[in-house]
Amino acid sequence: MNDTLLANSAVIADFRRRTPGSARLHEEASRSLPSGIAHDSRHLSPYPIYVERAEGPRKWDVDGNEYVDYFGGHGALLLGHSHPAIVAAVQRQMAAGTHYGSCHALEVRWAALIKQLMPAMENVRFTSSGTEASQLALRLARAHTGKPKVIRYIGHFHGWHDHVAAGANSHFDGSAPVGTLAASSENMLFLSADSLAPTLAALDSGDDIAAVILEPSGASWGQVPLPPGFLEGLREATAAKGVVLIFDEVVTGFRLSPGGAQAKHGIVPDLTVLGKIVAGGLPGGAVAGRRAILEQLDFAAMKAQGREKVAHQGTFNANPLAAAAAVAMLEQVATGEPNARADRAGERLRAGMNRVLRDERAAWAVYGEASQFHIFTNPRRIALDPLGFDPVALGFAGLKGAKDPGTANRLRLAMLNHGVDIMGAPGGLISAAHDDAAIDATIEGFARAVRMLKAEGDIP
Repeated sequence: MNDTLLANSAVIADFRRRTPGSARLHEEASRSLPSGIAHDSRHLSPYPIYVERAEGPRKWDVDGNEYVDYFGGHGALLLGHSHPAIVAAVQRQMAAGTHYGSCHALEVRWAALIKQLMPAMENVRFTSSGTEASQLALRLARAHTGKPKVIRYIGHFHGWHDHVAAGANSHFDGSAPVGTLAASSENMLFLSADSLAPTLAALDSGDDIAAVILEPSGASWGQVPLPPGFLEGLREATAAKGVVLIFDEVVTGFRLSPGGAQAKHGIVPDLTVLGKIVAGGLPGGAVAGRRAILEQLDFAAMKAQGREKVAHQGTFNANPLAAAAAVAMLEQVATGEPNARADRAGERLRAGMNRVLRDERAAWAVYGEASQFHIFTNPRRIALDPLGFDPVALGFAGLKGAKDPGTANRLRLAMLNHGVDIMGAPGGLISAAHDDAAIDATIEGFARAVRMLKAEGDIP
């Protein structure tokens, strides 16, 4: 869209008309916060919405606008906003104390629930976030194997610490993003996940690889799905070489199934990185895995083996408030009901959105699995049928590599104008609270947004 059309965009004009309170708050925020935000994915042009409250599948902004929400706490809220069991658990714990600086019973129950849902994970160590869990997992893998190198996949996201800053959303060649040292990426092997062949070749070429880390859904929680057989072949190859296989299940953990992607696919990694749902919507993360690897954090075990212990601190590790929310969340997940409800809603939503695209003769597509969806905005204008779209055939270059941020931004604005808040890729995460009314409202909002964007030339 050229500058003239942008200035005359009905989508942007409607957004500004509906959100004057958010505009004022953003102006104030920009005087203190870079870009007026606290997280890169909340960036939206001309400004983001400012939310006042949320319940179930919906949230309301400071201007009183109601939205069906697909941010879902960045994926942490499988049960929806303000679930009564989680609210009650956190309120009870708030009265009992927010930070003991000591061990407590809730962390024991929390770890037991993770092991119940992921039985192959023998030990658990808590962190304050998924990024911290990713960092700890890599340190454990290198200490366990005594080897320096890690295989990563282009486009797979593992947090924002220096060792994984390159290659996820930019610097796909492995070069150092601004502010990081080139040395941070020196022992990272950046490979394509469009085929298993480059990984097999790398594993066969030397004996210095400590670990392979990946999103088992494919890049960006399935925006770029893995080819059939990839996970099975990777597990076989890493096991044969004694290389630690790390599943980053920060998004997929307890979402693709109660036991995560590993349970859904029947493949057991050596380590699992957890975040989001694992902490019940409060800040928290964990590394779970084989005892032989996690025991490197164990004082007695390392003393007995005459080895240096892997150090690990963290002021808010297993914080009592997060533990209370986590236990309430995972006890619900253990019933299997939240996943079943969210998955049904996801299937219905994806089908309905694709029917809209077919009816509007729009060459876009909606895809995903379980309670996740991705909207392919077709930046290269290829011929496609929304009801027969195969994302695997496009690979990384055709899906995540072919970015169209302007169209994604305008789609988000158009959806907000019609009462739906989606994530920026674009896509979203669905909760067990998304009932038929929420899904129907979303499909109708999408239809209206598509018509607006067609009128403005964004959709072929």
